[in-house]
Amino acid sequence: MIDALRLAFGTLTAYPVPAPTTVAAPVPGRAMALAPLAGVVPGGAGWLVAFAGLRLGLAPLVVAVLVVAVFALSTRALHLDGLADTADGFTASYNRDRALDVMRRGDSGPAGVVMVVIVLMLQVTTLDQVLVTARAHHAGGWSGDLLAALAVVTVAVTARLAIPVICRTGVPPARPEGLGAMVAGAVGNPLLTSSMIGSLVIATLTGRAAGLAWWAGPVAVLVTVVATEVLVRRAVRRLGGITGDVIGAGVEIGVAAALLALVVTS
Repeated sequence: MIDALRLAFGTLTAYPVPAPTTVAAPVPGRAMALAPLAGVVPGGAGWLVAFAGLRLGLAPLVVAVLVVAVFALSTRALHLDGLADTADGFTASYNRDRALDVMRRGDSGPAGVVMVVIVLMLQVTTLDQVLVTARAHHAGGWSGDLLAALAVVTVAVTARLAIPVICRTGVPPARPEGLGAMVAGAVGNPLLTSSMIGSLVIATLTGRAAGLAWWAGPVAVLVTVVATEVLVRRAVRRLGGITGDVIGAGVEIGVAAALLALVVTS
């Protein structure tokens, strides 16, 4: 389990951790199942930034931009890169090998750039609405802002539930090498169930503390899982399986999906 924690936090965040002693099975599966827990790192950093921004009197929209920037910095923009590459691959060609070759390149094409812009705009504008709603449920003051900012943690944890869903048993890798090959199909049903329950508990508790409706967290989890499932099915049809880029795309889409759910339910 220690190796799984090291692999999860070392791969999914930009913060330095000791390297795992082994990445042989079952470590990859356990690490991907712990992805929502690793989301506490960018979520916690975003929470502090949101709290500080609100206390300084910044508009919630400005705070939302700062939080999304912290999310990107906390992962070295790894997930955004995956989103861009996945969009480029899906739109490049109906030929599987051609699509995978486009995704393997380091540059971003028009589809990738447009998709990143759209998703980031959606994340920022919906987070702005969530923060406004959360603040309205508290009496104000530093304690109210501190609690309202907890919505950021709700989103960060919920979005990373996309990772074990993508890496669940039965989902093949698109390539024989790379991160996707190492983790594809590695999360068994018991681990996936545990990850979902853990995410549901954290999302419910933090969302309620933030001042959102009690069902907001559970709905965000559900919507994230559904959005991720759509992405997985598309990846399997177009690419024959998943890649590390698809995992990154799942997280960014998960952030947008979770925030949309919080806006609708609050």
